[in-house]
Amino acid sequence: METASLIMNQSVPDSSDYLPTASIETLKHRSRLMQAVRAFFENKGYWEVETPLLSRDSVVDAYIDPFTAEWHSSEGTCNDQSGPEATRYLQTSPEFAMKRLLTAGADQIYQITHAFRQAERGTLHNPEFSMLEWYRRDETHHDQMTFVEALVRHIYTVAAAVSDQHTRPPLPAGHFARFSYEEAFQKYVGLSALNATAEQFQQTALQHQISVPTGFDLADRLSWQNLLLVELVEPALREWGAVFLYDYPPAQAALACIRSDGAMEVAERFELYLQGIELCNGYHELTDPHELRKRIEHQSVLRLKENRPTLPGESYLLQAMDVGLPACAGTALGLDRLIMLALGKQTLQEVIAFPFERA
Repeated sequence: METASLIMNQSVPDSSDYLPTASIETLKHRSRLMQAVRAFFENKGYWEVETPLLSRDSVVDAYIDPFTAEWHSSEGTCNDQSGPEATRYLQTSPEFAMKRLLTAGADQIYQITHAFRQAERGTLHNPEFSMLEWYRRDETHHDQMTFVEALVRHIYTVAAAVSDQHTRPPLPAGHFARFSYEEAFQKYVGLSALNATAEQFQQTALQHQISVPTGFDLADRLSWQNLLLVELVEPALREWGAVFLYDYPPAQAALACIRSDGAMEVAERFELYLQGIELCNGYHELTDPHELRKRIEHQSVLRLKENRPTLPGESYLLQAMDVGLPACAGTALGLDRLIMLALGKQTLQEVIAFPFERA
């Protein structure tokens, strides 16, 4: 009786949970768009690569948490089962491994892979998602913006041919708009993104009656900058349909080069917003290993301040960069989001067979 009672009290999955959240018709359209992506890159002279999903390296970011796994050999020796050598990370991006290929002589490469990020769930997020990432030697982030626009227009054209979805918002007839981060802040916030103080950002937030998240650091300038970006700039970008934001503040450089722009410094980074949704992130890539070590150390300090676990300070990428990473530019694009927008859908669940809740 106790066993029967226990079984009856267990939660029973919905009888439809075994079914995909995307329709079979949509999944067929997705397949066609994936083929179109590969054809586009091959026609541009790129070649496809594969890199490990599970690695001892992990992209270091203060606000992105990877999934971890513990590795052990079949012999089960202590050295194999304990210590940092045993920890492996499911990749949040194939960036580190792809850059190692560039140092080995690759020239223009792309990859379609799955990436994994903790704590990312919602209509536009899934902990496991499809990422399209590519790199090309001797290009800048401006070259990559032109390439991204051509890719997006091509995928929208193919989507229109395979699907009769009429709710898809059209792309702009002319070239996608481009605003520097500074221009966007001047236009939609009324302040300089690069020179305004935390107090000025705070005063603007109060004027617009923007609510401050719990635990917000009122003295942190970058936090205010990000809050105003989300609350004032990004909603305004939606009206453009498709718009590039480029030349970010140095504090948001990630793995991009920083250059002097008159009396100011900017990070040579861009993002594309499509219908107000962030679609991709691109860099004129940092090639200096000493600078990368400084940035990794800084990100680790930020992680510790937020009680997040530290991530590796050294990596195979840094070893490769010590030898020499060639000048290049690269872009990481959320492929599920591009397919969703091209097919006129509203959520990732409509274009993914089995999202996290049904995986």
